[in-house]
Amino acid sequence: MFAGIDIGSRSIELILLEDGGVVRSGRLPTTFDPAAQCRTLLDGVRPKRLVATGYGRSLMEKLAGELAPGLDVQTVTEIKAHALGAHHRFPEARTVLDIGGQDTKAIALLPGGKVGKFEMNDRCAAGTGKFLEYTAGVFQIPVEEFGTYALQGDAAPDITSMCTVFAETEATSLMAQGEKPQNIALGLHEAIVKRTANMLSRVGLQFPVVFAGGVAHNPCVRELLSRKLNARLGEELLVSDDPDMNGALGAALWAARQS
Repeated sequence: MFAGIDIGSRSIELILLEDGGVVRSGRLPTTFDPAAQCRTLLDGVRPKRLVATGYGRSLMEKLAGELAPGLDVQTVTEIKAHALGAHHRFPEARTVLDIGGQDTKAIALLPGGKVGKFEMNDRCAAGTGKFLEYTAGVFQIPVEEFGTYALQGDAAPDITSMCTVFAETEATSLMAQGEKPQNIALGLHEAIVKRTANMLSRVGLQFPVVFAGGVAHNPCVRELLSRKLNARLGEELLVSDDPDMNGALGAALWAARQS
């Protein structure tokens, strides 16, 4: 059995692989004590090898001896993990987009799930799940419902700032001017999509495109992104049932490959 764990800024995901198939998965919020969350997820798990990826992957190397004496723990970059996970689920994919809690990745795929070119935005929360979570709070709407709410808009105002704080200021200013709240929410989603489309273009966008990460659950981002990329019939974004597990799956596949 091989394990992959993705330690992100917002959540931690675990995937266990046996004979090439997923036999167990789990997910917990990262919180301010990610080590405790990792211990909980790995309680009773004794894989042949564990590979960690994500923002906090180095944490797992520090926990290795504590979890199980002699446990083989390795790390893999988020780019490689997401490329492998996407290729495993959608072998025909040529591009991967991952929008997580704190960063966005655009990856051009080569045959076999190898990375051709990539871009990663990790210097601030602009255009990430954190941006959506923060701005949803301005509307007093759970982030899980924010995309559906934004789809009720019909004329999005132009949101010029991608800085989370300044975007909130723009949103509240538009509210004070009497702009329809659903339109403002739509404008915030369009700002993210515009930034993301530019990243995809720079890595040489080709369809099919796999959309992974927690933001792939957002119906408004999916719809606006399809329009922005001029997706034609048969070129819809490929989204798995659990897009936020893609990195952990890739890490588990990397663990299996090292045998």
